[in-house]
Amino acid sequence: MSEREPLGESQHPGWPARPLPLIVDGAEVRLRPVRWRDASAWSRLRLRDRDYLERWEPTGTGAWEERNSGWAWPPQCTQLRALARRGQCLPLAIEVDGGFAGQITVGNIVRAALRSAWIGYWVTSDLAGRGIATAAVAMMTDHAFGPGRLHRLEATVRPENAASVRVLTKVGFRKEGLFERYLNVTGEWRDHIVYAITAEETGHGLVERLVAAGRAAHVHSS
Repeated sequence: MSEREPLGESQHPGWPARPLPLIVDGAEVRLRPVRWRDASAWSRLRLRDRDYLERWEPTGTGAWEERNSGWAWPPQCTQLRALARRGQCLPLAIEVDGGFAGQITVGNIVRAALRSAWIGYWVTSDLAGRGIATAAVAMMTDHAFGPGRLHRLEATVRPENAASVRVLTKVGFRKEGLFERYLNVTGEWRDHIVYAITAEETGHGLVERLVAAGRAAHVHSS
């Protein structure tokens, strides 16, 4: 099956999305559309990192092994790309030095007067603490507010998830409040803090903030 973008897929703002890459902690970080052949790497990493990921993610249908098997990815990927073609989400893979390393998605896009969406992400456990997720959020936020023509992004995170809170606050998301019993996670209704940012708050861009702070560098072609 060909993975070329179908005719008309680029009619929605910001899709297909390929933000410019960054150098973070000596590694090249890229964002690009999810694709069907990600299945093997996606499944292997999700199964390996179950203990790291499952405690923060919404409760799904069926066992973790079933939901994250290789055969479970193609229908997910197909649905994500279909939503992207309809302008309802921006589903990207995170690559580090050319290898699949996680996902970042802007979802539930609402246009008209609201122009808002949520942002969610995960990276592999071996990359935690290196600034990869921070860079990915900055890249995706700039893309959403630029080519994506959105005005507001929000992210919800459990109060106990200190690592994700650090990612959001580092790039400039601000705490807006507490959603009580917001999502079912590991079988229980969990409180989540909501963080948000609007286009006016990004200045010259979140990526440029990271570069100015020495946390990332642009990739310069030779």
